[in-house]
Amino acid sequence: MDFLAVTCRDMSESTTTKLNAESHLLLDQPLLRLPHELLRKNFKASQRHVEREREAVLASLRTTANSALADEATPPQTLASLDTMITRMQGLKRKLESLHEEEKSIHEQSRKRIQHLQDLYEIPSLVDVKYDEWSRIRLNRLLVDYLLRNGYSASARELARDRGIEDLVDIEVFVQCHKIQESLRKGSTQECLAWCQENKQSLRKNNSNLEFELRLQQYIELVRTRQLQKLQEATQHAKKFLAPHKDTQFSEIRKAAGLLAFSPSTLTEPYRTLYSQSRWEHLARTFVQTHHNLLSLPSRPLLHIALSAGLSALKTPSCHSSYASSSSNANSSTTSVCPICSTELNELARNVPYAHHTKSYVENDPVLLPNGRIYGRERLLQMSAKVGMPEGRVKDPTTSEEFDGSEVKKVFIS
Repeated sequence: MDFLAVTCRDMSESTTTKLNAESHLLLDQPLLRLPHELLRKNFKASQRHVEREREAVLASLRTTANSALADEATPPQTLASLDTMITRMQGLKRKLESLHEEEKSIHEQSRKRIQHLQDLYEIPSLVDVKYDEWSRIRLNRLLVDYLLRNGYSASARELARDRGIEDLVDIEVFVQCHKIQESLRKGSTQECLAWCQENKQSLRKNNSNLEFELRLQQYIELVRTRQLQKLQEATQHAKKFLAPHKDTQFSEIRKAAGLLAFSPSTLTEPYRTLYSQSRWEHLARTFVQTHHNLLSLPSRPLLHIALSAGLSALKTPSCHSSYASSSSNANSSTTSVCPICSTELNELARNVPYAHHTKSYVENDPVLLPNGRIYGRERLLQMSAKVGMPEGRVKDPTTSEEFDGSEVKKVFIS
């Protein structure tokens, strides 16, 4: 009988400590997805360079051959044309070599990331020391991701270097993103437009309106000057860059046209909003969202996602009560160690679902106070006596309200 009990207990412990690698990797999809997107982008860039140079060289070759056959070009001119074609091909070779080195680097990065994930499958139990080591690496990755998303690139780079996880994080991707984001906040569209041109095909495939928004902002800045020459430039700019989008952005184009009749100081909507400097922040947010969508990156820091999953396991309705017991709540007379109620995590946990509890922890002698709060009778009387309440009076430990003992009603769990 004892042997059977020990066996059942060991089986139960084995089940609860067994590591489920699949559930752990739900958070790590971007770890492999981003290198895949970068490889696809690298291939598209190589393909684009080859096609452009091929068309240019073939056209030049046909022209040179026809001119030579028709005696329309001298031998030195023909040789000069051939030299030009050779120079173009050499330039193509250098570009492809650079892209090839980048591709090799991404493949090496992918190999190390796959090995990092494979290590998890070789860990049998949650209590294994190797799991602690793997979890520590993951935590460092999440911290680097959080730092990068918030613009602390130097700190993120130093942390990654110190922990030896440079190939497990995407520093350069976020550094470039943050650089363009800051340039937009400073009122410059050039860097972002260059990025749009580089990713033109992907943006068109995703029906992104980022480039249109940038061109619209350029138009607004020209109109803002109210100078005749700049207004003429704005009209030409609209014909070239805004008019092609009339089928999908007709409403915005019509508003843009109306700006010509209103000065930047107008209070009339929607022109006041279009002139507002807050549009630059809107453009910065739109770029970051587009950038992350293009590279299949989560819109929120991975650290927040991981914390939200843990917070959901602890959250109860009282955690966001106006009388939540917390050091951050002025209405509270007690201090709670609940992480959900803490100043740092309370707002983050606000939108996560409540924990699903299958076992009740309600005290066995619950009573209802007139303010609707429920406590165990014995514990309530002990706390009231401890704070000096006279006999027959009780005090709500959360709201500090005082009540007569006759107002306390016994309740039953149904």
